[in-house]
Amino acid sequence: MKITTKEIFTIPNILSYIRLILIPVFIYYYLTATEPLDYYIAAIIILVSGLTDLFDGLIARKFNQITELGKTVDPVADKLTQAAILFCLVIRYQYMWILVVLLVVKELFMGINGLILLKKGRKLDGAMWFGKVSTAVFYAATFILIAFPELSPEASGVLMTVTGGFLALSFLLYIPEFIKLYKHV
Repeated sequence: MKITTKEIFTIPNILSYIRLILIPVFIYYYLTATEPLDYYIAAIIILVSGLTDLFDGLIARKFNQITELGKTVDPVADKLTQAAILFCLVIRYQYMWILVVLLVVKELFMGINGLILLKKGRKLDGAMWFGKVSTAVFYAATFILIAFPELSPEASGVLMTVTGGFLALSFLLYIPEFIKLYKHV
């Protein structure tokens, strides 16, 4: 795959690079937070990251700036951001490790099957609607958990349960999509 300078510097790809740069900034602010303002800044960083995720896809489709590089960088930025959020939150929330395990299992399943299918000349054509909804719920719930670390255990438990439910549902709904692709290999 030959990557041109034009592909490297499309607006959607630049937005993905920004998301990658925001990861260590978020980790630093969250892990060194000592007062509410620090948590708000960390949450705003995640909000900006989530918005760049939303806009990169919209811009790429609307202005025909979909590139092979973008198809690689965007999901990598998404997964690294989600992993950074979960690994930071696992320090504060006792049961967050369940979401970590669920995300790792889902992403390993999708990554391994995606590679196998790619070698056979097949692939998923982008994220499905349920994957996008799951990502939106993930960002909304984790934004609240990051911005308001003093939430009651019950409220944080509800947010983690809802997020886990959407992650699990997305995972389960992707399974038949992969089965369909395997049937046509």
